[in-house]
Amino acid sequence: MNKKLGALGLLGAAAVVLAGCAGGSGTAPSDSADAEIRVWLVGADTPQVARDYLTETFEEENPGSTLVIEEQTWEGLVDRLTTSVSSSDSPDLVEFGNTQAPAFTSVGALLDISDEFDALGGDDLLPGFVEAGSFDGKFYAPPLYSGARVVFADPAFVAAAPANLEDFVAQAKDLAATNPGKSGFAFAGQDWYNALPFIWENGGEIAVADGDTWDAQLSSDESVAGLLQVQDLMTTASLAPKDGDNAEPWTPYCEGQSIQFSAPNWALGLASECETATPPAAPMVYALPGMDGGAAQVFAGGSNIGISAKSAHPDLAKKALAIILSEEFQTIYGENGLIPARKSLASTLGDTPQAQAFTEAAGNAKLTPASPNWAEVEASRVLEDFFVKIAQGGDVPALAADVDTKIEDILNG
Repeated sequence: MNKKLGALGLLGAAAVVLAGCAGGSGTAPSDSADAEIRVWLVGADTPQVARDYLTETFEEENPGSTLVIEEQTWEGLVDRLTTSVSSSDSPDLVEFGNTQAPAFTSVGALLDISDEFDALGGDDLLPGFVEAGSFDGKFYAPPLYSGARVVFADPAFVAAAPANLEDFVAQAKDLAATNPGKSGFAFAGQDWYNALPFIWENGGEIAVADGDTWDAQLSSDESVAGLLQVQDLMTTASLAPKDGDNAEPWTPYCEGQSIQFSAPNWALGLASECETATPPAAPMVYALPGMDGGAAQVFAGGSNIGISAKSAHPDLAKKALAIILSEEFQTIYGENGLIPARKSLASTLGDTPQAQAFTEAAGNAKLTPASPNWAEVEASRVLEDFFVKIAQGGDVPALAADVDTKIEDILNG
């Protein structure tokens, strides 16, 4: 979740205060019978039916108390959270991107809910998100939902999924060459999320932990091999802006400007119900193939959710969190195209070819480095700048060496 980072150092400075107020174990002020629980949900991904279920169920189970959902935007979220969770007016439950989780779990901003782990789902919870929501052996933030990136293809041009990653690159280039004015695969210059599979599938990494330090790996031979594939796609298969983002990749698809694009699975509805004069057919969906076939390692998008350490009503917040992680609530996510937080509910996505592609991609999805400073890497936009230069035809090994230095400076700062 590439969003602006605020002054996270304020959280570190406030950690002792937070711990003193909440004790890290639910010892914050006692809950009253007529409390109001405030829940921050980000964006519109959580469908209204799920919001209604949460509100109604909580208020039925806790007579006299109310639950209020306050929708936030991704833009500037970390800044707002940094300020809010260290104030006396903190929301009780907060959603944040999975890559932002270590920034908050590591500084005392969230309530330690290790004792609730099994009750919330335990080993049924998505393991990568559990790792992101844990720190120093303690559990703070379970997964809320996940979304693996898949490929959406116009069935008028693509009849079947490529066999492997090299075939995918060749197919995308051929589609662009034989269909002037269309991207064989839309790949905007800033889009580092969709570049990660090419790095990982070639055996590379962004950064790896070496004891107490982080070693950036984008300039390794393996990573460079993947980055060269990315550059090949960006320069020969894509008409997307070399300095553009990937905010709404379904838009050029709907407008007939791209044959294929990659996005989280929840983009299916947007690409299937194009509001254009001559919309393409609903897309065929497939998991990006790996180097040796099967599903590639793609970036696992999605969110975690935690209880603020300064929640005035931690016991009620835990009850609301239990509803959010319940089979009933999480089933609503699955039925609306979001990958549930519980592995056992994968079948709620359905058995359509699209759902099978979602499940296949999610089963091999991967997260960014689990460093408390990773959110600062995203906020610095060094990755966006790096890939824009690659899209513009820059020297990949030299650019990779430069960005490795920048990433290490941040992760080890």
